[in-house]
Amino acid sequence: MNLKKLTIFALLVVVQAAAVLPAGAESVSTGPVPGTVTGEVYEAPQSEKNGQLEVIQGEVEKVEADKDVVPGQGTEEAEEGAGNSLESEPAPTPVSMNELIFYYNSTKLELGGQVYQAPQPLLVNKGISYVPIRTLVDRVGFKLRYEAKTKETVILKGDTELRFKTDSASYTVNDVVKSMKGASYQTKGTFMVPLTSITQALNLKYQVDNIGKRIIMNLEQKPVAAFTIGPKEIYAGETLVTYSTQATSPTGLPIVNERWEGRQDVFSQPGDYVVTYYVQDASGAWSEPATQTVKVLKPNQPPVAAFTTDKAEYKMGEWITYTDQSYDDEGIKSVQWDNNAYAFFTPGPKTINLTVTDQQGVSTTATRIINITGETLYAEDDFNKLFIPAGEKFTFNGSEVTGRDRILYKYLDEPSTLIRSNSPETVNELGNVYRETASGDMRFMIHHVNNVNKNVKMYVVATNNNASPAVINTENLGFAGPTYIATAAGKKSVLYYFESMQNGSKQSAITLAPGESRLVMTELSQTRMKQGDVISLFADLYSDLPIQFDVIMIDEKAEPLKVWKELPLLDKDGVHNRGTYPNSTRIIQHFEEVGAKPERLLLGDDGDDPNLMGTDPMYNSPTSNAGNFGVLYKIRLERVAPNTLISFNPRGGKYSGYAMVNGLITAIYSNGQVSAPNEQAVLYRTGDYEQSVEIMLTAAPGSNLPVNLLFTPMPAKK
Repeated sequence: MNLKKLTIFALLVVVQAAAVLPAGAESVSTGPVPGTVTGEVYEAPQSEKNGQLEVIQGEVEKVEADKDVVPGQGTEEAEEGAGNSLESEPAPTPVSMNELIFYYNSTKLELGGQVYQAPQPLLVNKGISYVPIRTLVDRVGFKLRYEAKTKETVILKGDTELRFKTDSASYTVNDVVKSMKGASYQTKGTFMVPLTSITQALNLKYQVDNIGKRIIMNLEQKPVAAFTIGPKEIYAGETLVTYSTQATSPTGLPIVNERWEGRQDVFSQPGDYVVTYYVQDASGAWSEPATQTVKVLKPNQPPVAAFTTDKAEYKMGEWITYTDQSYDDEGIKSVQWDNNAYAFFTPGPKTINLTVTDQQGVSTTATRIINITGETLYAEDDFNKLFIPAGEKFTFNGSEVTGRDRILYKYLDEPSTLIRSNSPETVNELGNVYRETASGDMRFMIHHVNNVNKNVKMYVVATNNNASPAVINTENLGFAGPTYIATAAGKKSVLYYFESMQNGSKQSAITLAPGESRLVMTELSQTRMKQGDVISLFADLYSDLPIQFDVIMIDEKAEPLKVWKELPLLDKDGVHNRGTYPNSTRIIQHFEEVGAKPERLLLGDDGDDPNLMGTDPMYNSPTSNAGNFGVLYKIRLERVAPNTLISFNPRGGKYSGYAMVNGLITAIYSNGQVSAPNEQAVLYRTGDYEQSVEIMLTAAPGSNLPVNLLFTPMPAKK
């Protein structure tokens, strides 16, 4: 029977086999039509016309077989026993459209019950089974081509590509080199390869039948069903469920049909639901099921907003206690009060609102009306001095501050080199914004805005130019940003700086070899800066040897240690300050009583508190640290009178930051900024006895100096 007749006969067998399948039954792949080669036209090189095929280097992964493998398992160890008879019943000879059968040392092969002849027999050499590659590909139905330039034979199965060369014990699978147990070779014009190089790379299952002296390959290649479900959270009766399918066929056949089980667009009740998906390819083969469990949640219920007050009626100037009783089964995301004053100072009904929002963005509002009588308990000024909590602010007549006595204090500056990188504050081009060499105790203040019209990152590069190793210790560090709000970045950086003092979470040490450069204070570069973003950093470091520090702004994708030496040194902006300043920790200790009368302690004025003098190392020019930004103030007041209010009053403009009072971090207004000159933020109150008070303070970048610490006697409580 010639090849053409074989092809037509095999096609009729495929059609008849498909026709007998019951409707809706799970079909199996019938494989390629016998006697055909699918895919691209194979153009043989001249050598093949003379009975030879040139093939490529490649390899296949070795399969470690179980030592107790039984005949019929598809392993090379099983192949090594080929030709050795076992005393058992011969394996039955199934007739399947998906089975390709080779016979040992024979040119005979069968596909779907049809017998074919190969140009060379399946040979077992040193326990390794070799097959004619062209015969195998013809029967399996993969694409085949020859590349004359590289002398490679290429087999394609879907997205998998195999490349062979003659006389090579390796080949490639998708450009990955893999080894074979035996080298490919040519004999009598036929190219032979180890059988397992094909089966393993293309995931073909096979059995070794030593009794029947044959190898049986299963050619069925089922399609693969896969799908995803969205959205992430699905609520009963509400959420429209989306199904995204990703079905594929390993043989590249089109997907022609699909079947779902358990699929619903909207699930009416909460619970767990199993959804199953099948696909069918053009050969009629159905996939294995792809299954997912859908967790359907109860419909989101709006949060319950509720609050109480300790009374329904109050005097003017009487403290009001609010108790939030709101709840939600998934938790409250945000709370917004309206008109919840600590006290009211005009009579009449007052409406207070509380709005709460849940995790899904649903909000509800609770409202309560209280009544304020015409009777006065405290005047507003007295109430504020006595009861406004620390971290909150109140208004007053700021003009009276300048009439207060100034506390004439003495100070001592401790050695700590301040490296202030703050100009250009708004950076308009990539480059080096600050370079300095320092050792011993150091404090960094870095505050910059990205204005280069692209995403950037900032880094600090530390270089050891010494002949011996140097150690850099990080003691305290606070970083905030990127954000588009400069005062927010400055305020948070001070908060995190003080927190690191309390918990020691930023302490670390690195050793730089001679000539080595490394990144330090890497918090600075963890997140890219978009156009208009601001970053702010405070840090205390120590180095035992002089270290060169470079503060750079570069493209977000650039490698800092590769580009930093080539960056231009950027000029200052002429408005903001940069410089290196010695002795940047200022110790103020005052032994006389304060608070018995209204007084003030002035900071950042370049009078009572002189500016630090230093140098701009980029130009070796003198500079003055206006506002003393970056200076850490440690103020110890040995005698603060009983019942004294200590508050913070800005004089140069708006201020937003934190202070540490007796070891506790206190906001200089928790909800934003304090304005000059008619607002003051409460820091601390003394009790009924004289006491010492320690205040630690550093000016937050983005805020304005000078400022006053106010000491005010409080009225008696009623």
